[in-house]
Amino acid sequence: MALRRDEASRLEPVPVKAIMVMFDSLNRHFLSPYGCDWTQTPNFQRLAERTARFDSCYVGSMPCMPARREIHTGRYNFLHRSWGPIEPFDDSMPEILKTHGVYSHLVSDHYHYWEDGGCTYHTRYQSWEISRGQEGDPWIGQVRDPEMPECVAGRSGDNWRQDWVNRAAMQREDLQPQAKTFGGGIEFLRRNHDADNWFLHIETFDPHEPFFTQQHYKDLYPHDYTGPHFDWPPYRYVAETRDQVEHCRYEYAALVSMCDAWLGKLLDAMDELDLWDDTMLIVNTDHGFLLGEHDSWAKCWCPWFDEKARTPLFVWDPRCGVAGERRASLVQTIDLAPTLLEYFGIEPTADMQGRPLRQTVADDTPIRDAALYGVFGGHVNVTDGRYTYFRAPATPDNTPLYEYTHMPTHMRDLFRVEEMRGMTAGGPFDFTKGCPVMKIPVPIDRREGDPRMTRTWLFDTHADPHQDAPLDDPGIEKRMIDHLARLMRETDAPPEQYERLGLQS
Repeated sequence: MALRRDEASRLEPVPVKAIMVMFDSLNRHFLSPYGCDWTQTPNFQRLAERTARFDSCYVGSMPCMPARREIHTGRYNFLHRSWGPIEPFDDSMPEILKTHGVYSHLVSDHYHYWEDGGCTYHTRYQSWEISRGQEGDPWIGQVRDPEMPECVAGRSGDNWRQDWVNRAAMQREDLQPQAKTFGGGIEFLRRNHDADNWFLHIETFDPHEPFFTQQHYKDLYPHDYTGPHFDWPPYRYVAETRDQVEHCRYEYAALVSMCDAWLGKLLDAMDELDLWDDTMLIVNTDHGFLLGEHDSWAKCWCPWFDEKARTPLFVWDPRCGVAGERRASLVQTIDLAPTLLEYFGIEPTADMQGRPLRQTVADDTPIRDAALYGVFGGHVNVTDGRYTYFRAPATPDNTPLYEYTHMPTHMRDLFRVEEMRGMTAGGPFDFTKGCPVMKIPVPIDRREGDPRMTRTWLFDTHADPHQDAPLDDPGIEKRMIDHLARLMRETDAPPEQYERLGLQS
């Protein structure tokens, strides 16, 4: 049974439970609680009325698996490591719960969990179940080519082919991975609602691209479109016509409405099973997604504008019972692990940089004055909740840059022999528990692609919420640099990161 210290430092049992619902690539600007007036998301609105809604939640380490490493460890990782698994020295929140007698269960269709670069996450839970078929998940074996439509983006390759093999097996909504994932989560609730001390993590890949869903969700957004198939935008500047862009945004909105519908089924189950009195609920996402904003599609290849970096977050904490209120305090993904541990009466570990959100949910108590975020090898970004500062590499080839790891895997494969030949010992860092790590040089990146990645940017998101008008204000920039350098030091950033960014350590 979980234990919590009271004011006299005695240990007393606290029978509670928690649910975290996580979507992938959810752009908050498509949700009615965040001001969207054209998408149909009544259950997100219903959720906002039952929770504290955060207006200044920012990502940390991007994209998918780096964000999940933060959910487990409660600390930034993008300055030391790109996409990769949980490391041997990492503190994993679900595993900590497990060792303290709190049952942890993952239900997911996020197929990156069962690739080389994500294979140590789901096994940290006490039990887990998966649904197959999202994106190019190598699920159904089919030798002959499937029927594939002409696509606006000119897509090809193994992922595109496999996705159309998978789609043929998911022509009904109940056969789609999201439906199976939420169904599995609701089944867990029905089986265990009268037990105590469990954590349920429901995680769907949707509304990540491709934006595949059923016709009745598409019918929520009627529009005239006669162009080629387009529900999977490329990672590049927008080159499509206005009609094509609008159509793709409607396809995304349809999938968001599907997410809304299944969220509603979960909320119904919580109502039916009377779970609100003793069950924390967190609903979040790993990052947003560009759908034509800033003349761009998708993520990673371009700067981390707020459509990607500022995310929706809803928290219900039955201890304070705050519902239907907004919170302005600056919070991040790294706060989720400490929040869940504290809820179950477990102290966050010394290596966790995040802070429990208990008091912030209750009365908007601030927990930080600035937040760091970014992707390995790209801009290093910082915000104070008003200004956002994107610090570009100062060196033309983006060097020096090294990966620090015990687990040399990329997203879908191992590090190449050529990469490993340059490996030396690095560290230890303050979070590796005295362990030296592999220090692997990153191949030279000459920053070909988006020229915006070579520029440093400063925005005032209060005066310029769409980040259209960069500021030239040395005083504000100096203050943001101070925040950035301090947070890098607190993260024990490798010394070459300061050199790469042209900063003093």
